[in-house]
Amino acid sequence: MKIVTLLFITLIFSATNSIAQIKITKITSKNQDYSITTTIDYPITGSYQFENISEPIVILNPDGTGIFQSKDLSKKAITWGLECTENGVLKFEEGFDSAAYTLWYKFNDNTINSELDEMNDWKKVEFSIHFNTKKMYIMGERVKVYVD
Repeated sequence: MKIVTLLFITLIFSATNSIAQIKITKITSKNQDYSITTTIDYPITGSYQFENISEPIVILNPDGTGIFQSKDLSKKAITWGLECTENGVLKFEEGFDSAAYTLWYKFNDNTINSELDEMNDWKKVEFSIHFNTKKMYIMGERVKVYVD
């Protein structure tokens, strides 16, 4: 009986440890290193747009990819993540009814040449969650309504 209990505890511990693994990606922007993750306890993936306007949009996929559509309506594939510590703890500023994170994104455009590498560098923008209104904002302008 003790062996079965020990095996069960080991199995539960292993499963919990595997689930708890947070994927952290190391990035470099302007010769400084950062860590990013797509793991957060809020449903941030999905489509963000200006209120009452269907385009331009930003789409965040769970795997860290997405789409960034500029105001001229051109769409570009991106890789994204929220800034975190090397251990995967999200960095944020807590407000009265909100939390502000740093969203990093990079265009996945392989056609950009070395002269334009700065255009292909990681960019950071504010990502905020407003708890009372149940809204999330990218750059303070593109919004997504969420449900707990």
